This record gives sequence, C-alpha cells and structure tokens, in this order.
Amino acid sequence: MQEPAFTIHRGSKRRGMGLPMHAHDEAQLIYAAAGMVQIHTPEGRWLVPSQLAVWIPAGTSHRLEVLSDARLWMVQWQPAMVGAWAPPIAVDRPFALRVTPLLRSLLTAAMADGIGAAKAELIVRLMLHELTETAHAPTFLPLPASAVGRRMAEVVLADRQQLLGLHELSARAATSVRSVSRLFPKETGLTFKAWRQRARIVQAMDSLARGTPIARVSTEFGFSSTAAFSSAFRQVTAMTPTQFLGPAGQ
Repeated sequence: MQEPAFTIHRGSKRRGMGLPMHAHDEAQLIYAAAGMVQIHTPEGRWLVPSQLAVWIPAGTSHRLEVLSDARLWMVQWQPAMVGAWAPPIAVDRPFALRVTPLLRSLLTAAMADGIGAAKAELIVRLMLHELTETAHAPTFLPLPASAVGRRMAEVVLADRQQLLGLHELSARAATSVRSVSRLFPKETGLTFKAWRQRARIVQAMDSLARGTPIARVSTEFGFSSTAAFSSAFRQVTAMTPTQFLGPAGQ
C-alpha cells in the first residue's frame, strides 16, 4: 500500500506530557496553536511559542516537551513530496520559522473539519513555500558538538545565576579559556559570551513558560531587578517577558 503524500494531525497535550526521542520517515512541521512546547534535537533545543513553528526533516531525531497545556498542529510530508513541491530552499536540517499571517491561515484551513483531499493538497503544498528560516531564532539554544563543548555547556547551564567567571567555568569543564573561546563560535555560531547570555535567557523563558512569575524568574537567574531582567530579555529576544507571555505567545 502506497504511503500518503502528506498527513495532517491535531491534538492536545497537558503540561508535563511529551514524546521521547524519536524520528519519522516523513518531514514534519510542528506548531503550537495554543500553549508552549520545547523541541530537543542533537543540535540544540527550541522553545516554541505561537509566533514560531519548527521544521523537522525526515529521519531527524527529536523530543517534544510540553511546557504548558498545548494544542498541537502537525503536518507531515513524504520526503519525495518535499523535493517535488518545495521551492529550492535548504530543508535538510531542523530550523525555526516565523509563523507568517499566510502560514497561520494555511494551518487553520488545513485543520478544519471536512476539508477535501484536493484542497488539503493545495494547502500543504503552499505551506512549503512559507518555510523561511528565522535566522538566529532567539528561542533556539545551539549545543556544541564536541565532548569538551558539551561539558562546558553543562557547567554553564548549571550556573543559573552566572556566579562563576570564565576561568572557573573552564576549570570545572576540564578545559582552557582558549579552547572555549575557539570552540563556541565554531560549534554554535555564537561567541561564548553571546551563547552564555542566550542560555540564561532561554532557561528563563522555559521557567516563564512553566508559569513561574517574572519577579521570581528574575531572582532565580541572578538579575539585580526585574527591570534588569527585562532589559537583558529584550536584548536577546527583541521583546519583554510580558510580551513573550502575552496573547501572541499563548
């Protein structure tokens, strides 16, 4: 029996639920129409508010974590159909994309009850033309590929209040400052300083998405005040914590 060219899925998951690490034979677009989820891949993790969707190529291992009660919309394409229907863009690696008004409308139409097969095909074909990567998506935390880089990342993520200096962090990761300064731009595309700030804000986003009040998150991550937290948050994400949790991010 021939596999369908595409499939459309919708469902709800409660906070704390998720899916373990797995892979599909199909390429997949994941969108949280309500709530917030986090997608983990070997390359890093994306926090996915409703402003963003995530593209997962066929065969890519990934794990889904539900941070708040979520309504999930997912579309899957056979790889051959992606090749035939998508414009000449790079879709061979996972990435986040901004949900444009057109893409949101297409997703809404695809999830409607009683949609005919011919109309559904036109809709999902057009979706592939909206797969424009959001460069340096602020909710994406790239992870180093090397063992040394991973050790350093783990030490940094454990230092939630950023109490340790670079030399102490490097020593705890059994490496040198010079190695860290070289590895992070090569393996994550970010300087170590930029990666550390991104990690701090992404962890704070995670905590906010789980319902922790802004003031408590500010203290938890070592900011001197909520104003200082809001300023750092805006520098990384171009929005305030309140805007992140507003209607567009629910």
